[in-house]
Amino acid sequence: MAKNTYKVCIIKGDGIGPEVISEALKLLISLPLSFQFLEARAGYDCYLKTGKPLPEDTVKKCKETTAILFGAVTTPPNIRNYFSPIVKLRKILALYANVRPFFSLPLSYLRQDINFIIVRENTEDLYIGREKLTLEGAMAERIITKKGSKKIIDFAFKLAKDKKRKKVTVVHKANILRLTDGLFLETAKMIAKDYPQLIMEDMLVDTVAMNLIKKPDEFDVIVTTNMFGDILSDEAAALVGGLGVAAGANLGDRHALFEPVHGSVPKYQGQNRVNPIACFFAVVMMLEFLQEWQYASYIRQSILKVIKNRCITADLGGKATTHEVTQEVIKVLKRDYVYH
Repeated sequence: MAKNTYKVCIIKGDGIGPEVISEALKLLISLPLSFQFLEARAGYDCYLKTGKPLPEDTVKKCKETTAILFGAVTTPPNIRNYFSPIVKLRKILALYANVRPFFSLPLSYLRQDINFIIVRENTEDLYIGREKLTLEGAMAERIITKKGSKKIIDFAFKLAKDKKRKKVTVVHKANILRLTDGLFLETAKMIAKDYPQLIMEDMLVDTVAMNLIKKPDEFDVIVTTNMFGDILSDEAAALVGGLGVAAGANLGDRHALFEPVHGSVPKYQGQNRVNPIACFFAVVMMLEFLQEWQYASYIRQSILKVIKNRCITADLGGKATTHEVTQEVIKVLKRDYVYH
């Protein structure tokens, strides 16, 4: 296998997951790069067919590849022996950092001053899934460790430094969650001393939720715990056009997974109407991880041109189909960049 061939595990998942991944593969194939795609299964449909939402073979393929491109999976509640495959993969592969960039798109009805990144701890907090019934009702266990806090906060500060950002906002609820978020905040204060070139501010999560609406331009890099980061990321997506354009990277020391952050939305399955742009931005992040900076930039600029020219799906106020958006992005990519 040639040195420049990238081995990528493809997990299409459920609902619209296979559709957006298929469009993303068209985009990748249009590049003058070499890929080897290994398809693997995960999700609710996989569970119905095999009895497992995340088969061992899928985990094996994920560990063998350079990167993982993940579509979307359905996670219905109260299904015996079922669990969220993406949450499980994050734990198995130690993908401790969830990175979601938010930036203004060239649409007249959106703010044009947004450019920040949310860094979310990805393996701890309430998402460890330790719940139990009690005499009074139910109880969930929240775990925040020193090691986990240090890794994600140091990651966020290093990211801010590398990307020449100026400020890191540490988001918490330490006034109420004094031990868990207190530990997270104190860890941030210690780490901030190693980055004197950066401004550190700390802010309560409810204040951040309000300020994302009132003054999102004041944020630069946000770092927070798992559940707070999950909620704030979806709120932030609404500022830039919705979940149809939001992508995320799940990063660890040895593995990396990239995904559109929307759900499986089964009601839109097979209708050729869903927005593929979130998955395209996931491809951009994957190419950056592979250090193919030029092609990542080419795709990003092509997407922005297509949006500006109003070849957009209904969620952004347009009339284009999924396939039409893909065709236009590839057309612009080849015309203006790759074969220019």
